[in-house]
Amino acid sequence: MPITDFLIRNAELYGDEISLVEINPESEDIVNLSWQEYALVEPSHDNAYRKEISWRLFNCQANRFAQLLLNQGVTAGDKVAILLMNCLEWLPIYFGILKTGALAVPLNYRYTAEEIRYCLDLADASILVFGSEFIDRVNEIQNRIPKVNIQYFVGGQGPSYTKNYFEETLLSSVQEPAVPIKDEDEAAIYFSSGTTGFPKAILHSHQSLVSSCITEQKHHSQTRDDIFLCIPPLYHTGAKMHWFGSLISGSKAVLLRGTNPKWILETVSSEKVTIVWLLVPWAQDILDAIESGEIHIEIYCLNQWRLMHIGAQPVPPSLIRRWKTYFPEHQYDTNYGLSESIGPGAVHLGVENLHKVGAIGKSGYGWQTKIVDASGCQVPGGAVGELALRGPGVMKCYYKDPDATNAVLVNGWLHTGDMAKEDGEGFIYLVDRKKDVIITGGENIYPVQIEDFLRQNHMVKDVAVIGLPDHRLGEIAAAIVEIKPGQNCTEKEILTFCLDLPRYKRPRRVIFDQIPRNPTGKIEKPKLRDKYCGGSLVESQIEETKSALF
Repeated sequence: MPITDFLIRNAELYGDEISLVEINPESEDIVNLSWQEYALVEPSHDNAYRKEISWRLFNCQANRFAQLLLNQGVTAGDKVAILLMNCLEWLPIYFGILKTGALAVPLNYRYTAEEIRYCLDLADASILVFGSEFIDRVNEIQNRIPKVNIQYFVGGQGPSYTKNYFEETLLSSVQEPAVPIKDEDEAAIYFSSGTTGFPKAILHSHQSLVSSCITEQKHHSQTRDDIFLCIPPLYHTGAKMHWFGSLISGSKAVLLRGTNPKWILETVSSEKVTIVWLLVPWAQDILDAIESGEIHIEIYCLNQWRLMHIGAQPVPPSLIRRWKTYFPEHQYDTNYGLSESIGPGAVHLGVENLHKVGAIGKSGYGWQTKIVDASGCQVPGGAVGELALRGPGVMKCYYKDPDATNAVLVNGWLHTGDMAKEDGEGFIYLVDRKKDVIITGGENIYPVQIEDFLRQNHMVKDVAVIGLPDHRLGEIAAAIVEIKPGQNCTEKEILTFCLDLPRYKRPRRVIFDQIPRNPTGKIEKPKLRDKYCGGSLVESQIEETKSALF
């Protein structure tokens, strides 16, 4: 069955029950609106503090947008891009696209204007839906996105080249689109990047999306009584595929716009949240706020909170020890996956395996794993090799890139590029990344982009960017900079030069040193890692795990 059938079912069975709540603590407008009211309010209420929609209204809004797209000539196989912050409109827009047989193309809201242009072109997107936060970036590329012929603006008064999403959808029919959709039909394109920094377009089918619903529900046992708190961005497979557990169970989810520890606990308390997915920095911030006395957990209603799980980066076992000190009744889990494997769940620790914190776990529900050498042969237990995955959520291909597809898909197995090893009980530990991607606070940073930027500085002879261990973010980007002879340069000057980069791509540390290169001219980053961070961050976590933690 296509994933849209779950939404239709929920609208029929649980129509009047709340499906989604959006909470925006930074809003100045403290109001409580339903979707029907919100769709008719003045633009000044765009950032209402709390908004909600029922399953019926969720489905109706998806139908309205689908009918609008069909009336504009959208057909199966067309691509519609979404560039929005987390909001109540995000998921109805996503499902509206899928109901037409078109492909949803979520875009990272941190993308620069040039990255937005590149991804729109790569995915062959003909329609773009975007919000007010992106006006300047979209304005910048207006003359360089010829494939995009319609743009919908989500908000008040948009640029002259856009159509207003609210006005257009309110005039559309709420009838289910008469578009047949099969499991194997293409559904979505997500973006990833390798060490070159150029995003790859990852093509998934409806079967992939449905498989993630089933895997998530099997792992975390969501029922209609659960309430899921979603904080990470919905453009990312991780956040959306965890929410799919709410979709399949017909339960409520809350979209929180912000990561402040107080906001998180207030939302868990006021909305009676039972499941929260956190990144390592957010969990650490909550614990730091508790230990500093900034937050007093006894004033919140937290007894119903049953599960905290973490993904997107290695989890320090010491963090979970601290967490259990304050939340001893919580179940804990971690999941591993890639956008190429439809997000988290391909490898799964399991709430019953707290003693194995530090491992990413075993094969997830419906998945197979193996660790292979360079020739693709399985390595002996305990040996380090590349982690490979096989299951129903593996991508169809890298869109329009057969060479890249063939490099990672071999006989149905997805080769992840992550080096790992398996212990005697079958638990998998990540050892290092085959690629040089840096994961900071759950976001990928691609060193070559920063390196290419820094090489534009007239004082820089050579540069290499590596990840250094960081207690809060997992890793931070450090720029090893070799200065040209006769030049004098300070760390402050390099950091000032980097202000033209997006904030999350700016190096957090600058080190002046020579850049080692091998005889073929390649930077020897392992030498730099050994010199400045003593080898693999994850390997040190494995050693920590070997001690008796609990």
